[in-house]
Amino acid sequence: MFRRLFLSTLVALSIPAAQVYAQEKSIVVSSTTSTEQSGLFNYMLPIFKMKTGIEVKVVAVGTGQALDIGRRGDADVVFVHDKVAEEKFVEEGFSTKRYEVMYNDFVLIGPKSDPAKIAGGKDIQVALQKIAAAQAPFVSRADKSGTHAAELRYWKGAGISVSPGPSWYKETGSGMGPALNTASAMNGYILADRGTWLSFKNRGDLAILVQGDPKLFNQYGVMLVNPAKFPHVKKVQGQEFINWLISKNGQDVIASYKIDGEQLFFPNAKQ
Repeated sequence: MFRRLFLSTLVALSIPAAQVYAQEKSIVVSSTTSTEQSGLFNYMLPIFKMKTGIEVKVVAVGTGQALDIGRRGDADVVFVHDKVAEEKFVEEGFSTKRYEVMYNDFVLIGPKSDPAKIAGGKDIQVALQKIAAAQAPFVSRADKSGTHAAELRYWKGAGISVSPGPSWYKETGSGMGPALNTASAMNGYILADRGTWLSFKNRGDLAILVQGDPKLFNQYGVMLVNPAKFPHVKKVQGQEFINWLISKNGQDVIASYKIDGEQLFFPNAKQ
C-alpha cells in the first residue's frame, strides 16, 4: 500500500517536470517574410521537430525588424537575407558567427502589358531607369526588409533617387505577399524574391519580366543570438537548429522543397 502510494506520488511529481522540459524544447526564430510566405518553414520545420523534438516558433517580419528583435534578445536565432546587415549584427556583438544556408534570386515583376518596355532584359538597373522614365507605377515594400534593402541598392546603382518618393513610386510598408497583392491590384512593377513569387496565387496580369542579372543574387544567413549578451537565449537548442540547417540532411530538405516542380531555394552551406 505504501509502495503504491509512493509510486503514485512520484508519477504526479514527474508530470509538471516533463511539461517544463517540453516547454524548454522550443526556440524563437526571427526571420524574413520570404521564408514563411514561400511555404518553406511550413515544409521544413515539422521535419526538424520530428528529428529533434524542438519546436520552432517563427516571428516573420522584414529582415531589418528581424535583426532588431535579435538585438533586443527577443529571439534565439535570426534567419534573414541581407549579408551586409548580418555582418554588422555580428560586428556589434549580437552574434558570434554568421552561417550561410541557401540562396535564390530576386526577380522584377510587372504587368504583361509592360508600359516601361523592360521584358526580357537582364540588367536590373537599366530596367529601373526605364520604369522611372516611363513613370510607370512601382510598388516598394518600404519595410526595411532584405528585399527593400536590395531594391534601394538597385535604384542607387541606376542613379535614381526614390526618397522622397515620386508620385509613381508607391510605398506599402508591408511584407512581400501584401506588397505583391498591391502590385497585382494596380498593375505595377515590383521587386520580389523568387520563392514568394512562385508561391503567390493572386498574380492577376503580373509576370516575371527581368531576371538573371548576377546583382539579383539573394543569399540567406542564420545566426545564434549571443547568449553572452542575453543569458536567457536557448543556446543549445538554437545551435542545434543551425547545425541541422547546414547539415546534409537540412540542406537536402531545403533543396527538396518545390512548387509545381520548381525548386525555390538552393542550399549552399559551407560544410
